[in-house]
Amino acid sequence: MLQAYLINSKHSIEQWLGNMLQSPIVEFEPLYESMNYSLLLGGKRIRPILTKAVLESLSIDAEQYKEFLCAMECIHTYSLIHDDLPAMDNDDYRRGKLTNHKVYGEGLAILAGDGLLTYAFQLCSQNTTATPEQQIKAIHCLARAAGPEGMVGGQAFDMLSEDKQIPLEELKVLHSGKTGALFNASVELGLILGKADSQTYTHYMTYANRLGLLFQITDDILDVIGTIEELGKTPGSDIRQHKSTYVSLLGLEGARAEAKKTADEAHQALSQLNRNTEILGAIIDYLMERTN
Repeated sequence: MLQAYLINSKHSIEQWLGNMLQSPIVEFEPLYESMNYSLLLGGKRIRPILTKAVLESLSIDAEQYKEFLCAMECIHTYSLIHDDLPAMDNDDYRRGKLTNHKVYGEGLAILAGDGLLTYAFQLCSQNTTATPEQQIKAIHCLARAAGPEGMVGGQAFDMLSEDKQIPLEELKVLHSGKTGALFNASVELGLILGKADSQTYTHYMTYANRLGLLFQITDDILDVIGTIEELGKTPGSDIRQHKSTYVSLLGLEGARAEAKKTADEAHQALSQLNRNTEILGAIIDYLMERTN
C-alpha cells in the first residue's frame, strides 16, 4: 500500500513542480534551466509527501495547498545544490546524474540554489486557500527550518566538525539542524494548514523529530554499505571527509540498533493520536528498510 501511495504522491508533486518554474524574461532562461535541472531530477519527494500525508490524516485535501508542498521541495533542492558544491561536499553526482555545478558551473549553481530558496516563499504567498495567519505561520516555519536556527546552522556546524571526532550529543545537535529541521517543518506545515490543536500538534511533532533522526542514521549506514547504483551518488563521502557519523561513533551494528530504537519511538508517538496515521507509520518502516 505504501509503495503505491509514494508513487502516486510523487507523481502529483512532480506534476505541480513541472508546471511551476517558467522564466518570465528570455535572458533569464539559463538560470531557470539550471533551477529546473535539479528540481526535476527525481528523488523520493519524501518531505512534501510527509506534508501531504499529515494533511490527509487530518482529513484535508493536500492539493489545495500544493504551493506550500512545492515550496518545501524547492528549499530541499536548493540545499542539495549548495551541499554538492566544491566548497561543501564536492560531489560529482546526485540521483545518478551530474551535480548542478558540473553541468552549469559553480556560479550558476549557486544562483540556482538562491533562486529556489527565495522562490519558495513567493510560492507560499501565492496560495489562495490558506488564511493570512496560516501563510505567516507557514512562512515563519519554513524560514526558521531553512535558516541559521535549522538547516544552515547544521550545515555550518557540519563543516566546522570535519577532520575531528565530535561526541554523540553534538552529532545529534548537528543533524537536528542539517536534516531534522526540514523533516520537522514538513510535518509542522501540515499541522499549521490543518489547524491542529495543541495536543495533536505535540504528538505529531514528536513523530517528526524521531523521523528526521531516523533518516539521518539510515543515511549514515547507507553511506557505508550502499553502492553508487543504489544511492545515485558516490558512497563513502563521510569517510573521505573525516566526518563523525552514527556509524563512526557507534559502529555499524550500534547504528542499526539506534535506528530501531528511534523507529520504535516514532511509532509510539503516532499511537497516541486518534487519527488515521497508517501512511505515516508505514513511512517509518520505509526509512528503516530503504536502500537509497
